[in-house]
Amino acid sequence: MSAFEKPQIIAHIQKGFNYTVFDCKWVPCSAKFVTMGNFARGTGVIQLYEIQHGDLKLLREIEKAKPIKCGTFGATSLQQRYLATGDFGGNVHIWNLEAPEMPVYSVKGHKEIINAIDGVGGLGIGEGAPEIVTGSRDGNAYNQEERVVCAGYDNGDIKLFDLRNMALRWETNIKNGVCSLEFDRKDISMNKLVATSLEGKFHVFDMRTQHPTKGFASVSEKAHKSTVWQVRHLPQNRELFLTAGGAGGLHLWKYSLEKLEGVLKNRATIGSEYPIQRSKKDSEGIEMGVAGSVSLLQNVTLSTQPISSLDWSPDKRGLCVCSSFDQTVRVLIVTKLHKI
Repeated sequence: MSAFEKPQIIAHIQKGFNYTVFDCKWVPCSAKFVTMGNFARGTGVIQLYEIQHGDLKLLREIEKAKPIKCGTFGATSLQQRYLATGDFGGNVHIWNLEAPEMPVYSVKGHKEIINAIDGVGGLGIGEGAPEIVTGSRDGNAYNQEERVVCAGYDNGDIKLFDLRNMALRWETNIKNGVCSLEFDRKDISMNKLVATSLEGKFHVFDMRTQHPTKGFASVSEKAHKSTVWQVRHLPQNRELFLTAGGAGGLHLWKYSLEKLEGVLKNRATIGSEYPIQRSKKDSEGIEMGVAGSVSLLQNVTLSTQPISSLDWSPDKRGLCVCSSFDQTVRVLIVTKLHKI
């Protein structure tokens, strides 16, 4: 791919904030996004912004007692678009941003800070009941219903829990602390999982075939010279994903077909760049996965401080919002993604 054909990562809007931003999320079916964090005085804040005429307009500011660490719109419908948040006090709140004075739902999920929150079953995907899962320093998780959940730990462990059977389905260790985990899709059978780590590496696991002793096939890549804090898959193309680094850089990656012995790549017939054979048999005739490869499409340095959060727009291909610890939020445009 020539330099002219490569995607470009362009900072479209940049805005400084008077508080630390821990997370930012697009509001589905809109040109709006929310930022979450804490003021220097120790209180939490949620702000709602809209993109208007190439600038950001503050629509609403909500101050709360506890700093807010993370949020998701994933567990509610496109009609509701409620925001679920986790705060420094271990509380889970669900907010109606049109009437944010009181949460529509609250629960004490943990004894300590909630570091991660995710939701599934909402946003019109049509599968499963609305569910929320959270992760905290206390090692527990709160969830509303049964679901397979993947969790990463500071010792490098990755564990996949089958909550329906209350059992550990799979575990591995990537040698360094896990910073971020993301499946490429929530509304299909497990397909691909990316895990990022403290030492600048990420690992891509093919989750379709689990070998009884070797687990899931994987490929790893040295992505940044510092901690890889975030990974986010492009909603419109699950083979593309962004990683965010501790040195303020963003890297755009593509997961590609691994050339298999005796098999020719023919996109005209297979219509995808996943391996033609997603699995093969080992020496004992047991099915095992086949991992692809990753290639760097583009990278850019946006900040001198770590990028703390990152979110693709679910509606507009290539539109992205990110926050960094220099108290700046940036709206990005990634071009030429439709040509990949």
